[in-house]
Amino acid sequence: MKTKLKGWKDPAILLSSIGLSSIGDFVYLVAINIIVYQLTGSAAAVAGLWIIGPLTNIVTKFWTGSFIDYRSKRKVMVVTYIMRAVFISLIPFAPNMIIIYGILVVLSVAKSFFNPSSMTYVAILVPKEKRKRFNSIRSFADSGAFIIGPAIGGTLILLASVETTLWLNAVFFIISAILLLFLPEKENIDKETIPTLTLSQVVSDFTEVSKFMSENKYVSYIYLAFNMVMVFSFAMDTQEVVFTQQVIGLSELEYSLLISITGLGSVVGAVLLSVFSNLFSLRYMIVIGITMMTAGYVIYAFSWSFTSIVVGFVILGFFNVYLNAGIMTFYQNNIPVDIMGRVTSIYQLIQSAVQVLFILVIGFIADMISLRLTIVTLALVMLLLSVIFSYLVFKPNKKSLYQEDYTESKNLSV
Repeated sequence: MKTKLKGWKDPAILLSSIGLSSIGDFVYLVAINIIVYQLTGSAAAVAGLWIIGPLTNIVTKFWTGSFIDYRSKRKVMVVTYIMRAVFISLIPFAPNMIIIYGILVVLSVAKSFFNPSSMTYVAILVPKEKRKRFNSIRSFADSGAFIIGPAIGGTLILLASVETTLWLNAVFFIISAILLLFLPEKENIDKETIPTLTLSQVVSDFTEVSKFMSENKYVSYIYLAFNMVMVFSFAMDTQEVVFTQQVIGLSELEYSLLISITGLGSVVGAVLLSVFSNLFSLRYMIVIGITMMTAGYVIYAFSWSFTSIVVGFVILGFFNVYLNAGIMTFYQNNIPVDIMGRVTSIYQLIQSAVQVLFILVIGFIADMISLRLTIVTLALVMLLLSVIFSYLVFKPNKKSLYQEDYTESKNLSV
């Protein structure tokens, strides 16, 4: 028993660090929405917050992977935490929206470095046979943050102020950075061999990643297909407030209650998954997760009342954690850690470009035709894509790629 607990010491510290930063992300999200609305009184200015992340990713993802893969992932994570703490604490001093948006861009850049680094560091730190359980517990932490973060943010704003909330929020990221300092440095980085980040180096790295993707088509197609399905989810989420209040007719109180219930559904799903994750194969986690989550969006698209929309949101919240934990484990098991940062960055670049396009197109279409028809169309296309995706996951000759032991995966190409 002691050996088992010892083996989980470092992953537990990493989970605590990531969990605290997730809470910090949601506290920040509540505070920044309020402060931007207070300064501008514009719903469009608040909506602009949705597009900063994807736009920043388009600019940075070309080269972040080239930077990350040749450096300590743990140190990159620490630096990004500190950057986020510093710049979040500067937001209350910003004199106008231009400065605030500038700070938000810096925060998005820091996060664009953090995501590939954390994905890779998990694969380095956590042994293969423990990754599914780790990612299941991480889904629980993220789901808990979805509820706890806004609650903390709302309470702090009510008791103190938005400015105080942002300063206290910065503390979450400082603590997350300190926790990472207790984790081992698993990479032997020779500073003299780190290549200079030049255009030719970036092009060379793109070539290497393209070669890997062409030689491992199945893994590439599965993860790319997952990202494309999630783009539909993102597109519907951007219209969520308008759809629920103007089309369904929910009040602000009902909408707030809806989000809380969805979060509870995610937490329940994550708790069950973290406890019983060993009973589910990766393939079933992914297929059940994406099929049921999409079914939840379809119910949401056709909803006519608070009750019906709650049913849809609870289903998609509950099964979303299964999908995320499964696909993350599959990805970490099949992408070599020495190029994972670059591969992750390129996938996120593609996803961000499509997200920006979808935000613009969906906003335009929703003005031309009814928002109900737009959401229904998105949900049904998403359902069709999830069925195709599930078929690809269950291809019999690809079963070895979903194994969780140390056996080397073979037959990577289609």
